[in-house]
Order: sequence, then C-alpha cells, then structure tokens
Amino acid sequence: MRITLRVIGKTDFEWIKEGLGLYTRRLSHYIPFAVEEIPEPKFPVSATQDFVKEKEGALLLSGLKPSDEVILLDERGSQMRSVEFARYLQDKMARGGRNIVFMIGGPYGFSQAVYDRAEGKISLSKMTFSHQMVRVFFVEQVYRAMTILGGEPYHHE
Repeated sequence: MRITLRVIGKTDFEWIKEGLGLYTRRLSHYIPFAVEEIPEPKFPVSATQDFVKEKEGALLLSGLKPSDEVILLDERGSQMRSVEFARYLQDKMARGGRNIVFMIGGPYGFSQAVYDRAEGKISLSKMTFSHQMVRVFFVEQVYRAMTILGGEPYHHE
C-alpha cells in the first residue's frame, strides 16, 4: 500500500517545501508516501470557475488506477481528531492492497467528476487554509498518525 497526496500547482514557498520535505522524509520510515504536484494549467482571464474546476479535475484524475482509493481533502468532509485519523488509516492499511490517493483541489475546489470518483472526503478544519499550507498540515497529520499507531511519543493527548 502507498499513500499519495495529489495537488494542483507547484509549491511556491520555500518554507512549505521545507515542511513537506521534513515530514515526507519522516514518513519514509513508516509507509511509502509521495506528493505529486500536477502543473497548474494556464487559463484565459475569461475562464469561469466551472471551466477551471473541470480542467483541473481532469488533470487530478489522469493517471489514476481503477484500484486507487481516492479521498478528497474537502471543506464538506468528515472531521476527525488525530487519533481518529490514525485509526482511519490503520483500517485502510489493514484492508491492504489498495493505494490511497488524497487530493487537494485548486482554489475553486473539485469538479463533479472528481467528486464522483472519490470514495471519501476529509476536512482538516472548519477554517479555510491556503492550498499551499494544507499540504504541510496534511502530511504532518499522516506522520502524526503513523507515530500514534507506532505508540511513539510524538502525539500528546
């Protein structure tokens, strides 16, 4: 099993790149993990939000295997505490075999095609964060989940 985080656009800020690198390296001790940055397409100024979501959605879905389990990081998703997220991942890993692909959409969210392909939605918070920052928050939570499952002292209740 492998966990992948697929995102639209490159990471612009050095401190975000550093945070992603830190937690991605730490995760390598627990589970195969990768961040896939899909180049952000160029749009005409007249492009509607729906047009942008459709184009970005097609890019997010491209290259997925039929067996991949797609989970969206979406404001309308289920919220969990870190311990609950750890159990959620543990359950997915116990089932084995399927790769999990978590997705972060563009600034306008996901197209209907992406929602239709998804098997679940998770919300990191009721607050809105930049799509750049969510990358670091999410990868840190995956790392935190792995340490919780390993009984390591990183997480404090």
